[in-house]
Amino acid sequence: MTYSDAIHFLYNLRWFGAKLGLENTFKLAALAGNPQHRLRFIHVAGTNGKGSTCAMLESIYRAAGLRVGLFTSPHLVAFGERIQVNRHLISEADIARLATELQSLLRQGWPAASTAPRTANPAPKTDHPTFFEVITLMALCYFAERQCDLVIWETGLGGRFDSTNIVTPLASVITNIQFDHQKWLGETLASIAAEKAGIIKPGIPVITAAEGTEPLRVIEQTARRLQAPLTTLTPAHALHPPLDILSLPLSGRHQRLNAAVAVATVRALAAHFPVSDELIRAGLSQVQWAGRLQLLTRPDGQKVLLDGAHNVGGAEILTTAVKEYFPSARITLVLGILRDKDWPGMCEILAPLAARILPVPVPSERSAAPEELAALCRRINPHAQTSPHPSLHSALAQTTPADFVIIAGSLYLIGEALELLHFSPATATPERGLNEWDQPTAPPQPCLPAAS
Repeated sequence: MTYSDAIHFLYNLRWFGAKLGLENTFKLAALAGNPQHRLRFIHVAGTNGKGSTCAMLESIYRAAGLRVGLFTSPHLVAFGERIQVNRHLISEADIARLATELQSLLRQGWPAASTAPRTANPAPKTDHPTFFEVITLMALCYFAERQCDLVIWETGLGGRFDSTNIVTPLASVITNIQFDHQKWLGETLASIAAEKAGIIKPGIPVITAAEGTEPLRVIEQTARRLQAPLTTLTPAHALHPPLDILSLPLSGRHQRLNAAVAVATVRALAAHFPVSDELIRAGLSQVQWAGRLQLLTRPDGQKVLLDGAHNVGGAEILTTAVKEYFPSARITLVLGILRDKDWPGMCEILAPLAARILPVPVPSERSAAPEELAALCRRINPHAQTSPHPSLHSALAQTTPADFVIIAGSLYLIGEALELLHFSPATATPERGLNEWDQPTAPPQPCLPAAS
């Protein structure tokens, strides 16, 4: 495959939709020689803060001299963001090579599904691996090839039946428990916590900053049943050394708690990887994570705050940060939200921040309609000037007079904004659509001829 072929191949895997379960991933891993058995992991789950915590852990261990793999999702612009070693993205050549190898394994393990004709409606009933199952193995193969000392391993959805849960880590991290993905994880915090706690393994240390009686009870009961040592953190831990004298590059008080989780994890693994407080501070002082309270300045001096607040918890964090850091700013809010999120709840939180609101579509088949967002925002904040726009490009053209713009509501939107604002180079082959983990509404296009 060429790189373009590989991206097309990955796009076509969306045809198999999303499903929770480990059978396919274990089978595919076995066909690939079980690369996970040659690696050591820190497995990170949680509703919010997973990516930031992963970035902090990666930065700390890289400062300590380790070769560190990082697997996260979604990507903002380029697919390679998901699979990194020492913060170098997997190359296009390696993606093409591994996609070719994985396609061969798919034909070997699922011959009927790989060659069956596909139609738009109804969807084929098949056990063929999904996009996320395949890229999970792509990451494992790559990290094993690169002989990573440690892999920071973020769950995709939930934990218990997430494809990433085929590994036995050195530590399991659950950042927090909030409402999100209820369709998949359940309608209560207890049920969501149970799915996230599915990454806990017998005797393996668990670190969490989850709050609330129900989520904590579930995590504590699971850890106790599996005899897994549990460390529970609160915001007070963010004031303990070495964080007490550290200025984090990532904005927001919530990031200090994420940092406390990272520090507690590093200390729990001191027997495997001893890291001094000096190196912890060095790693945290250099951490980078795009799209989360990321403040940019355009050539004309306009300030743009990008934040992938994609659920109610994220919207609350964004609101708290804006009130703390920009209390007197006159805000223009560009808002795009996926319709399968609690978009009314997010509008309730975010609309009062702004003097002007420009709802836009998210580049996703699951986008909430800008007109619906606008109608609700007008009811919530009738004093704001609110007008929907057919695209982010159109909305940005109307922000020229504004001194301070916030773009928020979905990480998909943040990736588009980074490209349009020229803060991230556009990819030759559009790749943001690979974040669509749900089944597409149109049939895939041919990628490569079936094996003869």
